[in-house]
Amino acid sequence: MKVTIDGQEIEVTPGTTILQAARMIGGESVPPAMCYYSKLKGTGGKCRCCLVDVTKGSEADPRPMPKLMASCVTGCQDGMEIASKSSDRVKEARNAVTEFLLINHPLDCPICDQAGECDLQNLSFEHGKSQTRFIEDKRTFEPEDIGDKIQLHMNRCIVCQRCVEVADQLTDGRVHGVLNRGDHSQISTCISAAIDNEFSGNMIDVCPVGALTDKTFRFKSRVWCNKPYNAHRDCDKCCGKTTLWMFGNEIQRVTARKDEFHEVEEFICNECRFDHKNVEDWVVEGPREFEKDSVINQNNYTQKLEKVEIVTEKGILLGRDMDREKISMASVPLEKKSKS
Repeated sequence: MKVTIDGQEIEVTPGTTILQAARMIGGESVPPAMCYYSKLKGTGGKCRCCLVDVTKGSEADPRPMPKLMASCVTGCQDGMEIASKSSDRVKEARNAVTEFLLINHPLDCPICDQAGECDLQNLSFEHGKSQTRFIEDKRTFEPEDIGDKIQLHMNRCIVCQRCVEVADQLTDGRVHGVLNRGDHSQISTCISAAIDNEFSGNMIDVCPVGALTDKTFRFKSRVWCNKPYNAHRDCDKCCGKTTLWMFGNEIQRVTARKDEFHEVEEFICNECRFDHKNVEDWVVEGPREFEKDSVINQNNYTQKLEKVEIVTEKGILLGRDMDREKISMASVPLEKKSKS
């Protein structure tokens, strides 16, 4: 069946969501997503960042949908037409959702380890406002160690629940989740239990903000000061395919590989993530590619730099030939006057 997003038509299979269809097209029509994660079942529909305007329901029922729809949980219909980037209603809604997410989120990007690869930071650059209407105090929490190498900063959490789904689907015994309700909701462990399983580090990778941080990397370096390399090793627990973030010859952190939508391609175990920080432990494949608009791209060493030639009009740099002859001592020698 065919769907049209911002004037671009694409054929999709039944069961494809609007967000998935937009990602097939790519470009600016792709809605932002803070809670949806294609590798995890049951995610989506919580953050409302991916709202789109369905201007035509289908060929069978061409009426537009009266409300904006969450693209991550809305299935495509044959003949459906969607306005994403081109809709003023969508832009206004995303601005409002961004303002809502930033009500309690602190402006600590200069010290946050997620700065430079934060989805909320990217969202606020496009849809955020320079001023806030919120006059109440932000809610605050003390940092909490929820594992041997993981620290939780609830101040930054937007309760997307990705980390909860990771624990549900990758491990046998989940010991953390969403506590309380409404504006009191928070992520925490049950009765201060420590998260101790072989795949707990993946919670750090799926977190779209700086709420879950790697204690072995905190405050070591900014991500754009590191050089990311794809590498792999033989591992009997996971795929062993990772990204090494290196500063010189030092591996400062190890993460799972991510695609252009910042989603993990394959989850990795804690042994690969935390226990192998020597270059000799890995087979380095080459530099990692990343999107051109990323902050990390400012330190992009993978691009081939072409020689820049400045071609300027000759008259501007050298002047006219007739003028050069007049002022050139070699071309116009001094005339010797005879003595009377």
